[in-house]
Amino acid sequence: MSDTTTTADHGKPPPRWVLKTMTRVHVFLHRLTGGKAFNKLGGDEVCFVTMIGAKSGRTLTIPLMYVPYQEGVLLVASQGGAPKNPVWYNNLVKHPDIEVRHRSQVMHLRARLAEPEEKPAMWPICDEHYAPFEEYRQRTDRDIPIFVCEPRTA
Repeated sequence: MSDTTTTADHGKPPPRWVLKTMTRVHVFLHRLTGGKAFNKLGGDEVCFVTMIGAKSGRTLTIPLMYVPYQEGVLLVASQGGAPKNPVWYNNLVKHPDIEVRHRSQVMHLRARLAEPEEKPAMWPICDEHYAPFEEYRQRTDRDIPIFVCEPRTA
């Protein structure tokens, strides 16, 4: 028996194809109900983020955990604690202007990566809105990015 603890001891994130399928079904059902249903995942609030694909240039909508912050939101690129950033991370880096829908509210925001000195104050806020973020941080050696999404000024 080994005394070393690996990130595998904290469980594994679901396979990418599972996340992709769940995302598509979630967005489809949310749209089918006119936004009146599928606003939660396991009892926690989600928002729907519309962005431009970094490679495809297509408009994409994905559900992400809803973390309100000031006049916008925080988006956590955790991917369940996977060793790599989610694909949507690259979309926001390349095309930071996004639309975020939470229930009946629509926000036109600009995403920026949180600075390292900002993140320690943001994690408690993120964890308050979605407790598994703490587990995800333990599951990976990756510094999980947080996007600060603020109202566009122009």
